[in-house]
Amino acid sequence: MSDAQQFLYKIQPTRPAMLTDGPTEAETAVVSQHFNYLQELTEQGVVLLAGRTLNTDASSFGIVIFVADSEEAAQTIVHNDPAVNQGVMRAELYPYRVALMADTRPG
Repeated sequence: MSDAQQFLYKIQPTRPAMLTDGPTEAETAVVSQHFNYLQELTEQGVVLLAGRTLNTDASSFGIVIFVADSEEAAQTIVHNDPAVNQGVMRAELYPYRVALMADTRPG
């Protein structure tokens, strides 16, 4: 990724009750696949940060900050997220640039 750019995608559940009433069995399986997908991309150095808000109302969302060679490659990463391509979450992709980041490594 010599010309890597940073991107952010915001995800939200397509069924907001998933956060209040709990996920269905199918949603639980897809969210597990989503986590594993992001974990693998993190280990590959693609994902820089992933997380979600802890509120459970309709404003709840998650973000994934990652690197890709192009917007097309970034769109592919988003589309390949199991939560997105299986319709459990909707995603919005943005070009992004980290301006400051703390070094939290010990020592």
